[in-house]
Amino acid sequence: MTSDTTLLASRQLQALLDATWARDMAADPLLATYVGETAHNTAWPDLSPAARAARQAADRDALAQLQTIPRDALPEQEALTHELFEQELQGRLRLQAFFHEAYAITAREGPQSLNELAELMPLDTPADVQVWLRRLQGLPGYLAQFQALLAEAVARGHTQPRFLMERVLAPLDAQLVDDPTASPFFSAFHALPAAWPEAEALRAAAIAVIREQVVPAYRRFRAFFAEDYLGACRESHGIWDSPQGEAYYANRIAHHTSTPLSAQDIHQIGLAEVARIQDEMQAVMASLDFEGSLQDFFEWLRTDPRFYAPDADSLFAAYVLACKRIDPELPKLFGTLPRTPYGVRPIPDTSAPNTTAAYYAGPSEDGRRAGYYYVNLYRPEMRPLYEVEVLTTHEAVPGHHLQIALAQEQGALPKFRRFAAYNGYLEGWALYAERLGYELGLYRDPFSHFGQLTYDMWRAVRLVVDTGIHAMRWTREEAIDYFRAHAAKSEVDIVNEIDRYIGWPAQALSYKIGQLHLLALRSRAEQALGARFDLRAFHDAVLAGGAVPLDMLARRIDDWIRRQG
Repeated sequence: MTSDTTLLASRQLQALLDATWARDMAADPLLATYVGETAHNTAWPDLSPAARAARQAADRDALAQLQTIPRDALPEQEALTHELFEQELQGRLRLQAFFHEAYAITAREGPQSLNELAELMPLDTPADVQVWLRRLQGLPGYLAQFQALLAEAVARGHTQPRFLMERVLAPLDAQLVDDPTASPFFSAFHALPAAWPEAEALRAAAIAVIREQVVPAYRRFRAFFAEDYLGACRESHGIWDSPQGEAYYANRIAHHTSTPLSAQDIHQIGLAEVARIQDEMQAVMASLDFEGSLQDFFEWLRTDPRFYAPDADSLFAAYVLACKRIDPELPKLFGTLPRTPYGVRPIPDTSAPNTTAAYYAGPSEDGRRAGYYYVNLYRPEMRPLYEVEVLTTHEAVPGHHLQIALAQEQGALPKFRRFAAYNGYLEGWALYAERLGYELGLYRDPFSHFGQLTYDMWRAVRLVVDTGIHAMRWTREEAIDYFRAHAAKSEVDIVNEIDRYIGWPAQALSYKIGQLHLLALRSRAEQALGARFDLRAFHDAVLAGGAVPLDMLARRIDDWIRRQG
C-alpha cells in the first residue's frame, strides 16, 4: 500500500470513529456523564421507538462505511482499532433482535436510583449546579419514556421476574416525599457552600423543581409500575422463559466473556473450580484446628461478631486503611501506574440495600472527577472484615482503578478503546488482581486468606448458578442454596448476588472466565521465558492498549513473548 492510501484510510477511520463517538454520547447522555463528556449533562436518553430505530440505522450505516476502509492499508494499531470497531458495530446489530432495552431496569438500576447520577456530575460551581437543575427539569419526560418502554415490554412479553421487580418498590417509595428537602434528589443541594451568593436561590429552585416536577413524575411512574407492569411480570426466574430467551442468553454469554463457550461448557468449568477451591478451603480450616464440617465453618464465620465491624464508620475506616496499605506496594508488580487518583465513598442509601458489597466508578475524561471505590455500609454486621483486603484489590488497586485509569490515560487510542468495557478483560483482570494480594503482602492471617478463597469461590459459584438459572432452569431458591453451601458469603450478599444474576444474565460469567484466561497467559509466558520472565513487564503488556476481547489479549501476549526473545 502507498503512503497516500494509508493516510487516506487513517483519516477516514478517525473521522468515522469521531462521528460515532459523538453520536453515541448524544444518544446516551448518562454514559456521556460517566465518561466526562459534559456537553450532554442537561439531557436524558431518548427511549422512544423512533430514536431506537434511528440508532440502529446509524449503526448499520457506520458498519457499511467502515467496511469500505481497507484494513490492510492501516498501521498495526489502527488495523486493530478497525477490527475492534467492526466487532463492536456487529455486536450492536446482533443485539437488535432481542429487545435488550426491556431489561434496563433491575433491582439496583433504573428510575428508582437516578438521583445517584449527581455523584458523577461536576457540582463545583453555581453554573454546575444550574446544569443539574436543568437536568432535573427534564426528568419527567424521561420517566414518561421509561414508562412507555416498560409498557412495550409488557406487550411483547419481555419482562423481568416479578419477585425481582417487587424490590424496586421500596426505593421508588423513597422518591415520593412530601418535603422536597427530604428527596434523594436534594442531597446535592444540602452541601452548597455558604460562601456562594447564589446558594439560597439554588436551593429554592431545587425545592420548586422537586415539588412541582420530580415528585409528581415519580408518583405517576410508581402507580404505573405497581398497577400495570408488576402484575404482568413473569413468575419464572431464568431468561429462558422469555421470547428468544435461549438465543438471547447465548448472545449475552458471547458478549460478556468474549469466548465461544456454551452455557454447558461454563457450567462444567464452574463445577471444577468449585471443587478445586473447596479443597483449598478445607486446608485453611484444618490449619485452624476447627472441629466440624466446612458448612459449620461457614456458619461460624457468618455469625461470630469478632469478624464484623461494630458500626458503619469502623467498616468504612477498614476499607480506607486497606487502600493505604496496598498503594505503596504497587511498584513491585507494575512498571507503569496511573496518574489519576481514586477515593473511597459509601454506596448511596437509595441502592445500598439492593446491591453488592462494593463497586467502582471510573474517573471522568475531563479530569474533574477521580475514580471512586464505592463500599456498601448497609448492615455492617453482615459484612465481614476478613473480606476487606480482597474486595479492595478487586475494586480499587491493583484491580479496577489501576486498569481503567491506565486505559483512559492512553491518549493515543481512540475514545471507544480508552473507555472499552469488554467484561471478560475488565472483570477477569480485577479477579486476577485478587490473587496478586499474596505478592503484595496481603492475606497474612488465615482468615484473610480464607477471605480471598471465599471471593474466588464466589466467582466460581457464579459460573454454576448463572448458567443454572438461565440455561438449566434452576429456581432462585436452588441457586441461593447452592451458593450458601459453597461460599462463606453473608446471607444478605448471597441474596443480592443471586438477584443480580437473575436480572443481568451472563454478566457474572465474565469474572472467572477472564481470570482463568489471564492465569493461563501468565503461565504460558513464564514457561516460554523461564528466567527471563519479568512480572512487571508482563503486567504492563497486559494493560497496554486498554481492554480488548480475550482472544485479542492472547495475541497481544504472544507477540510480547516473541519480542522478549
